[in-house]
Amino acid sequence: MGIFLKTEKVKKEWTDYNGHMNVAYYTQIYDTSSEIFLRKFKMDESASKIEKKTTFSVEAHTVYNQEVKFGDEIDVKLLFLDHDKKRLLYKLAIFNRKEKYLSSTSEILNLYVDLKSRKVSEFEEEKVKIMDDYIRNNSSKFDTEKLILINKLKKI
Repeated sequence: MGIFLKTEKVKKEWTDYNGHMNVAYYTQIYDTSSEIFLRKFKMDESASKIEKKTTFSVEAHTVYNQEVKFGDEIDVKLLFLDHDKKRLLYKLAIFNRKEKYLSSTSEILNLYVDLKSRKVSEFEEEKVKIMDDYIRNNSSKFDTEKLILINKLKKI
């Protein structure tokens, strides 16, 4: 289940004195992985620079199920995605590629922000359509169970 986003190999510098990947790098991987689908929605780094609109992460719920270590290959998948007029909610997961176990999940809530005013704004119609089409085309791959932040969306 889920939509494959990318594969990474755990680097030595990502590990800590406990011999496994440090929590900071889970966050980094989740952040860089989100850019993959944000690019599809025209909300990635280039949109931030050109349109002066971007997303800010405002809340996250991360669970660490099983450690990954130096040299392990990990797959990152999108497990869920939804939005309202101003918010984008998604859940990502990290899997050990070889052993196929779930290492971690992170459910993240973003706000859409106009960088000129530094205020939350509504998604443009074009972006709503792109997101809605993506959700409709991929909803069968989404897992709606165990969502913690879903009530933060203000659906009409």
